[in-house]
This record gives sequence, C-alpha cells and structure tokens, in this order.
Amino acid sequence: MRHYAVGLSLTAVLMLGGVTALACTNFIAGKKATKDGSVMVTYSADSHNLYGMLHHAKAGRHAPGSMRKVVEWDTGKPLGEIPQVAETYNVVGNMNEHQVVIAESTWGGRPELADTTGQAVIDYGSLMYITLERAKTAREAIDIMASLVEKHGYASGGESFSIADKNEVWVMELIGKGAEKGAVWMAVRIPDDAISGHANEPRIRKVNLKDKKNVKYSKDVISFARKRGYFNGKDEDFSFADAYSEHPVDDRRSCDARVWAYFRAFQPEADKYLDWCLGKSDEPIPLYVIPEKKVSLEDMRERMRDHFEGTPLDMTQDVGAGPNKVPYRWRPMNYEVDGKTYVHERATGTQQTGWSFISQSRDWLPDDVGGLLWFGTDDTNTCVYMPVYCSVTEVPRQLLPGDVNTFDWESNFWMNTWVANQAYNRYDLMIPDIRKVQSGLEDKFVAARPAFEEEIVALTKAGDKDAVVAKVNAEAASAAHEATDRYRDLATYLLVRFMDGNMKKVDENGDFIVNEYGLPVYPSFPGYDKKYYENIVRETGDHFLIPKEEKK
Repeated sequence: MRHYAVGLSLTAVLMLGGVTALACTNFIAGKKATKDGSVMVTYSADSHNLYGMLHHAKAGRHAPGSMRKVVEWDTGKPLGEIPQVAETYNVVGNMNEHQVVIAESTWGGRPELADTTGQAVIDYGSLMYITLERAKTAREAIDIMASLVEKHGYASGGESFSIADKNEVWVMELIGKGAEKGAVWMAVRIPDDAISGHANEPRIRKVNLKDKKNVKYSKDVISFARKRGYFNGKDEDFSFADAYSEHPVDDRRSCDARVWAYFRAFQPEADKYLDWCLGKSDEPIPLYVIPEKKVSLEDMRERMRDHFEGTPLDMTQDVGAGPNKVPYRWRPMNYEVDGKTYVHERATGTQQTGWSFISQSRDWLPDDVGGLLWFGTDDTNTCVYMPVYCSVTEVPRQLLPGDVNTFDWESNFWMNTWVANQAYNRYDLMIPDIRKVQSGLEDKFVAARPAFEEEIVALTKAGDKDAVVAKVNAEAASAAHEATDRYRDLATYLLVRFMDGNMKKVDENGDFIVNEYGLPVYPSFPGYDKKYYENIVRETGDHFLIPKEEKK
C-alpha cells in the first residue's frame, strides 16, 4: 500500500519530495506450519497518508446489466466501471465470507511497463477487493484477478499478492505491459509446511513450469519478457523477479530484510540470507522456507512488531536510537554525509502503518466463524489486535472511515496514534506501560475465542444465520469499544506520568503513589543513558565542563 514512482529504485523513490515510500509487509504460514492448523497471512498497510479503518462490502445479488464503479485505492480517482456479477460475497477487511484472504505489497518494477493506454480500469487495490467479492477459493481468486486485468487493463505497477483460503496459500506477482492492455503474472502455491513473505520486492524466481498443480502463470509471461529484452535464456531458467524488476542493495536492505527477519525467527539457517540484504551476496532469499518450529498467533503478532531486535540490524542499539532506545527513524530514509549515501533501517513495525491484520482461515470450522481477522490500526508495535470474524456485516463505530487530518476521540486509529506518538519520544520508559495494557487486552480476546466459537458453531448447525451475524457483530463492536476506551485512558496516563521529562512513581498496579497526606510523592528523573552523555562531550569538548576547584 502506497503511492510510488514506478520502476525507480527504493532510494530514488524515498528521495522524491511528496511521494509516499514503498511500504507494506506480508508474512505467510501454511496450515501445516502453524500450531493450530490455520492458514495465516499478515498484512500491514503502510502509507504516511493512510487512515486506519475496517473495509466492508456487503453481500448482494445484482440484476443483469448492473455495473460496478472502480475507484483507485490510493487516490480516490474514478477509473471507470466494469460489469457486475450476479452475486457478490460479504467482505470485511481483506477477508470474505468464504475465508478467502488477499493482501499485497508494492514493488513498482520496470517504469516502461506502467500503463500508457490510458484505458486501464483496474488498480491493485480494486483488484483485491473486487476479487474478494467474487472468489470462493484462492485458486479461483487468481483466475479472477488474471481475467480482470486482461479484460479491463491494469492501472498500477508491480505488485506481490498473498492469496489464501482455508486450505492453501499462494503468492502471485503481477505487472503491467506498458502500451499493451493487461498484465503478465505468475503465481506459486506455498507448501503447507512452509512459511513465506514479501515486502516490496518481487520474490518469484525459478519455478517448475510443468507443475500445474502448484504453479500458474499468464501464457505470455516469458514470451513478453523475451520480446522486451528482459530475458533470453531457456524457459526453465526464467525468473519473474529478475525479468521484471531490478534489485539494488538499498531495495534489498529496506525490503527483503523484513522477510529475512521473519524467516530467521523460525529457521536459523535463514541467517545466511542477511548477506543478500546487505549486498554482500547474490544468492537471494528463497520464496519460502520450512520452519524449524511451528508458528503461533502470538508469534505472528511479535513478527509484526519487529524492529530487528537481537540481530545485526537491531534498531534499538545504534546511535540513531537516541538515549531512549527508540526503534524508529523519521523519513526520508536516505541521507548523505560527505558525499556518501546512507540509509535508515526499515523494519516491519513502522510509524506509518494505517492498519494491519493477522488472518486465520480454518478448515475445521464453519466459514462464519472459521475466518478470523485479528485487526489493528496504526503502528503494529503498539496497536491492539482485535477479533473480527469474516461474517461481520457492521463495522464498529471506532473502525469506521475517517481521515488523517481530523482528530476523533472515538476513533481507534487516533487513540492508538496518540499512544504511539508519545512513546516515539521516550520509548524505553513508556513501552512497559503500553505492553501491560496491550497484552492484557489481546490475551483476554484470545482466551475468549474457544467458548465464543463453540457458541457460533452451535448456532450455525442450528441454521440460525441471523443469530450468528448478530453475535459476531456484537463481538467486534465490544472488542473495538473496549480497546479504544482503554487506549484513551492509556494515552492520558502516559501524558500525566511522564510530563515535563519526569517519571512519576507508581505502585505494582500502576497507580500513582502519594504520601501519607495524599499528595504526590516527588517524581524521579530518568535522565539519559551513558552513551548520550559521552556523545555530548565528544561533540562539544569542554563547553559544558565544570572545572575542578583547587583547594585553598
């Protein structure tokens, strides 16, 4: 998710004034790679101008001749209309009522492949949401996506898509054809016992083209590359990623490093691919790896909050973290010193996230309750992941559309933003208080799932659809209401506790300590770490030195 300059390297994109950086991260786990057997996909929709809201499109039946309007996701620009299908499915967030999930990350690709026909109607955002309205399975979704861009033209640049259902998950990569209508694409099924991911870099390289069960592609994906001079080898050596994009070191470090960090958390052997990210090796990160341990929901939450902690790229350890170990770097990401270009790390957990989710598609449960989004707004590191089932038909008040220029006390996005932006300044001091509230809410939501889902299964078996919908709507509304209210309280608590650079003393319950007369005890002064003071002295010499007085 983002606005981008198609085909430019990430360095060039990030240095362009007014252009939002390439963003978005997807992590994937097949059903035999997860602890509970669910197919899992994560998605952080990252853009400096994106408001955190929960998308919803209601199911419907449509008369012959009906048309569907298409609006560009990033800009709101009307792109045209396409024929509507007879029946569309309920979509909440990026999951539909059949537990199909589609997420994306943008990589742009070769600039000459941006649409020049002026007739393209389908942008990458519409491609996802229109398909979710129409697909019952992941394979069907791939076919629908291919058909949409072929019939109506593709109006965006290179994209990677995660496409999952309750049985399997695929990665599909797609890019336009410049002056020709449509797009070229390739899709690969991720093995059930594997994990995968993509983060603004194309990831599909050499595949078995004869494996029709696990590999799908447009009929001209190779011939078009040959015609444009992007590839001249044997068909079996074709690499979609290398034909349709280039991989400068800054892209690898800012993009593939996020996938590397995810892989290494579950497969230590993946550590070796750090050299690819740093430009020290030409051996790319594979599309997927087999994890040494299975992935849990809690693991996925942690991966979404990653800042490379415990790795050579740990953002809390270099001087840029400041005295409060802040794992964030403000944009632009690239900067020059003495004629040399340097880069800030770009982690999965980042300040410009609008919203994110962790999806679970589960084949042992009825669809109404089997499809579950753990949905959060704003920064993945500080948000609360709330349960939203795929059968939800009403968006909670706290997750309705809004905008980044209008503060709203009832908005989950704005309350999370308020908390996060306080922590960005005094991270190591505030994050323990945030974690207490965040984990308390998330643990409560998780613990309530078995009993709630048992109740929904019973209603589903009884055929009481109305009761199912009423209960999942109420559940989503309750979670959003509680999470928003608790973060409003947390934001004011942080403001009061850490006002004026001090740190008020609290007891084991987090309550402010008062003296025997009911007045606040004196606060502590946490100051700065040793490295901060040493840097001041190195920079200023004796400017602040207090000279020793000679004894008389």
